Amino acid sequence: MLEDLLRRHDGVITLAQAQRAGLSEFAVRRRVRSGQWRRCALGVYFADDRPFTAAARIRAAVWGRGDRATASGLAAAWWLGLIATTPDIVEITVPRNSHGRAARGTRLRRCDLAEVDITEHRSLRVTAPPLTVIEASIRPGGGPAIMDTALQRRVELIDLERAHARNVGRRGSTAIRRLLDTAAGGARSEAERLIIRLLRQAQISGWTANFAVGGYVIDIAFPHQRVAIEIDGWAFHSDQATFQNDRVRQNRLALQGWQVLRFTWLDLTQHPDRVLSQIRAAISAR
Repeated sequence: MLEDLLRRHDGVITLAQAQRAGLSEFAVRRRVRSGQWRRCALGVYFADDRPFTAAARIRAAVWGRGDRATASGLAAAWWLGLIATTPDIVEITVPRNSHGRAARGTRLRRCDLAEVDITEHRSLRVTAPPLTVIEASIRPGGGPAIMDTALQRRVELIDLERAHARNVGRRGSTAIRRLLDTAAGGARSEAERLIIRLLRQAQISGWTANFAVGGYVIDIAFPHQRVAIEIDGWAFHSDQATFQNDRVRQNRLALQGWQVLRFTWLDLTQHPDRVLSQIRAAISAR
């Protein structure tokens, strides 16, 4: 039973869990003295016969703050599989009336979460997917791509709206509201305004907005070079029919001698320099 607990819990175990598995407090201290177990926090230990993985680090940090602690932010996003990169700092949400300072490598947020905003995944309390998505999307190192990806396969926009409504007024609430408004509209019109602003700031000329050709209207066209720039909103808005129509349209423009570049709102907001570089390369090559 003890080994099974350690295996399922990434080598991390609490004193209470060890006692339920049949170990006395004296037996736990003996394992610590012998070097078999390493003390990570008060009442939290790691069996040192295995690698101290990212999962072990996050689990030990959260369990070290007590039974009501919850992984949140990018730590929760990683735990739920929403992002691939493990955050350097483990964000932990604890009740508002809790005491103590954040341990090294952690950041504490003191607030009372609604039960609906908490879930348990692999025996660890983490913020539920909707709250995790909206919070991770505005954290440094996160970004709107987290929300767009999650909306494609994990959550519904209405669930994000409800999670935001339950937590409105907390830090980052205004930024989340702006992001949700953009997601709701698909961000296409905003993206069109943004690409025009980027082209003007970069002093790239020779383009025309809403250029008609071959029965289509190109969002941004460089007629002389026959380069077409097509703007999309968020990926989660694209259904199969839209995807197919876009490809048919793109192929027909290509057959008429146009090179088509497609950019999303995320491209324009997250990687504007890359977008401009690709446009310059396209128009200089033709």
